[in-house]
Amino acid sequence: MCGIVGIASHPDRRRYGVEDVRRMADTIVHRGPDDEGLFDAGNVVLGMRRLSIIDLEGGHQPIANEDRTVWVVSNGEIYNFESLRDELIQRGHRFSTRSDTEVLVHLYEEYGEHFIDRIEGMFAMALWDASQRRLLLARDRLGIKPLYVWPFPGGFAFASEIKAFRALSGFSSSICMDALLDYLQIGYAVAPRTIFDGVEKLAPGVIATWDGGALSKRRYWQPPTETDESLSYDDWIARIGTQLRASVEEHMISDVPVGAFLSGGIDSSAVAALMAASTDTRLNTYSIGYGGSSVADYYNELPYAKAVADRLASDHREIRVEPKVASLLPRLMWHLEEPISDSAITTTFLVSELAAESVHVILSGVGGDELFAGYSRYLGDYYGRRYRRVPKWCRTRLLPQIAELLPSGRQNRLMDMARYAKRFIEAGGLDWRERYALYLSIADRATLAELVPGYRLSSDLPGDADHGLTRIAAAEASEDELLRLFRIDWQTQLSENLLLLTDKMTMACSIECRVPFLDHKLVELAARIPARHKLPNGRLKGLLKDVLRDTLPRSVIDRRKRGFGAPVGAWFKRELAGLRAELLNESALRDRGLFDPDVVGRICADHDRSRADHTDLILVLMNLELWARLFIDGRSHEDVSAELEARKFAA
Repeated sequence: MCGIVGIASHPDRRRYGVEDVRRMADTIVHRGPDDEGLFDAGNVVLGMRRLSIIDLEGGHQPIANEDRTVWVVSNGEIYNFESLRDELIQRGHRFSTRSDTEVLVHLYEEYGEHFIDRIEGMFAMALWDASQRRLLLARDRLGIKPLYVWPFPGGFAFASEIKAFRALSGFSSSICMDALLDYLQIGYAVAPRTIFDGVEKLAPGVIATWDGGALSKRRYWQPPTETDESLSYDDWIARIGTQLRASVEEHMISDVPVGAFLSGGIDSSAVAALMAASTDTRLNTYSIGYGGSSVADYYNELPYAKAVADRLASDHREIRVEPKVASLLPRLMWHLEEPISDSAITTTFLVSELAAESVHVILSGVGGDELFAGYSRYLGDYYGRRYRRVPKWCRTRLLPQIAELLPSGRQNRLMDMARYAKRFIEAGGLDWRERYALYLSIADRATLAELVPGYRLSSDLPGDADHGLTRIAAAEASEDELLRLFRIDWQTQLSENLLLLTDKMTMACSIECRVPFLDHKLVELAARIPARHKLPNGRLKGLLKDVLRDTLPRSVIDRRKRGFGAPVGAWFKRELAGLRAELLNESALRDRGLFDPDVVGRICADHDRSRADHTDLILVLMNLELWARLFIDGRSHEDVSAELEARKFAA
């Protein structure tokens, strides 16, 4: 695990050198505090920072092949490196280390650009072929590890984190307005866009090639497009169980201590239980919870996590979070770089900080909900077919009027159900693409038109072909109602939100997070499960629960789902109201010049009165302002944190 950086430029237009790349690497030292390395090929320079996980002594990067014509830097882990290594040795290749990274250069020698198809793991890599004068950049199939590119005249720079580009003269931070609209509608920007104008991110499953000209890209992997109707429900249970166990065992490979995040939900509990069954040593588990109010109790999952930890006899540690996090937020935004609207930013960082005290590798249940239909939005087609049996006059007149009167919030189950009901009724008459976009949206077209006045609204608002989510949904042609949603999530919510925050927050604590549910073999298998089996009788995650009946307590399998985020929607109304006012007051908004202050005020007022749940929209607006203070205004996160701490927003 590490962070990678580098530059590539035309030989006659070399703009940056080794010292520039060294400075880039220094900005992401938290990703690799154990080691550093550089390779200078003239117009191509590779750099890295290393967190030692496998072959602690011999895994220094960049790593070369036998005749030093192929060089690589890689961030991540190659889980099948031992079998690949044995195969390559039999083919005559000579290895100088036990590192998983060295497999890449020899595999490239053997298979050329198609070496990428043989790799199992999470990775973002840069490989230089000196004989062909060719540079390859690649991101893993699911987008677990990030990779950014900043083009400049005559070449480009690449890095695991955007802040590395700030070490280069000529780089300036400005907002990409197209990406801003992505953020405001769905809470994150879809690749290749980022909030930084001119900075792109490589999409999941993409490899890019550069030989002195333009950077050409191709998708080398995508999930299946069709389901397999030949297997029975019991067949799927057996196959998924076998593959999930194999994935967890594969993800435990390490030369340093390994632990597990344990939220109390089914996914993290399954990973922890399968880890415990695969080792003779006592498992380390880590949980985070809340306390102090009824709202916090609604979000709190510590008792469930503790029950699983007791059953596994793990060495269990837990912490409780209270809304005293105002001064922490600038630091988190500095690491996150892309201001997404997800309260799991804070929880993931704090539990990672706790885990980093005793382990260097952590396994997470991220991906289980997307792969096995764990979100309420996956019930849209299932209940939509029944909803359409309701008389049209009732669907179009009576029910929308009733829904308008319902309170909306996340502080208890009743208001949560009302929030889902309002969204479902609103989407009832739409086709599946429009309905799913509505489920994922945090701001509608009308709100955006008011919020961002005058920005070419006729062509740039969501709903048009160029918008990230709309573009991806329009290209989706799978007939299975769940498979097509997973294929959209793979390119949007999963890679650009959940995996991005997981990578950035864990690496901020110098800890490596692995996600066994997103092993591509398991993904390919689970993607082929027909919707009627994956969501039996409308049971969210029904098949996975049946897979785990003999592995987890019934209390975990049958309990209602809670997310991993914090109760920030309620905090905005009380404990963090002062912080919200500081970041979104009329003066600050007018100075920034992005949003209409009156519209922001109305959004906050509707949220406070529970007329609408605007948790995600308020969060992204606040995070955007924090991001701007750091990256546009050029202030340090320590400075912004000190300012917020001095104002004492959270008592």
